[in-house]
Amino acid sequence: MSYLILVRHGESGWNVDGRFGGWVDVPLTGRGIEEALLCAAELEEIGLDLAFTSKLVRAQETLFLILSKQKKIGVFVHDEAGTGKSRTERGDEAGTDKKENRYSYPPETEKNLIPIYSSEALNERYYGILQGKKKDKMKEKYGEEQILHWCRSFDEGPPEGESLKDIYRRAVPYFEKEIIPALQEGKNVIVCAHQNSLRALIKHIEGISNEDIRKVRLANARPVIYTLSGGRLVRENAEMDLAVKRNI
Repeated sequence: MSYLILVRHGESGWNVDGRFGGWVDVPLTGRGIEEALLCAAELEEIGLDLAFTSKLVRAQETLFLILSKQKKIGVFVHDEAGTGKSRTERGDEAGTDKKENRYSYPPETEKNLIPIYSSEALNERYYGILQGKKKDKMKEKYGEEQILHWCRSFDEGPPEGESLKDIYRRAVPYFEKEIIPALQEGKNVIVCAHQNSLRALIKHIEGISNEDIRKVRLANARPVIYTLSGGRLVRENAEMDLAVKRNI
């Protein structure tokens, strides 16, 4: 049995300010750090093998805080980084720099590490005309109902921005190509990302309709835990954690 754990980042500065964060790099607040550490304590007994996150610092900070309670150390994997060995040492006398050799750590240390892969496919929604703006001001300008429609709808997003459907189209193929095979190999995987990229994955995993996905919301730094059983991902903590149940 393998675990898939989805975690939205902890509280960020713009969560507090009431701004649309999107692709803007906003760090965690002190409360966000505490939230991530509480999540880390909850997940301490699950030995994680592999981690995925977005390119945004609030998700990466949350992930590193969660991994701080693991017995192994998290380290980013970069396809274009070298091994630190000469070509002769890595058996590449002909001078061909093979992609499979381009890791940011020597392979012999792998057993003590949790590889972390980051991808824009897991980034938050790009909010277009709402990006960086105060939510209250935008509700005054466009109306609360319109803002909620742009933010909750599957098919329609804010002007010049992404809909949940757009996020689904980038996040789900990445999930199927990179994350599902690791789970099938028996690895325990954590994905630390954002409200909307995780909503897209949950929609895909649980077969949630376009209408019902409007109701799905994730709390900051609360784990959503699945197990791979019989080739299916089954949510484990729907009834175990009231905070998750209320916000999912």
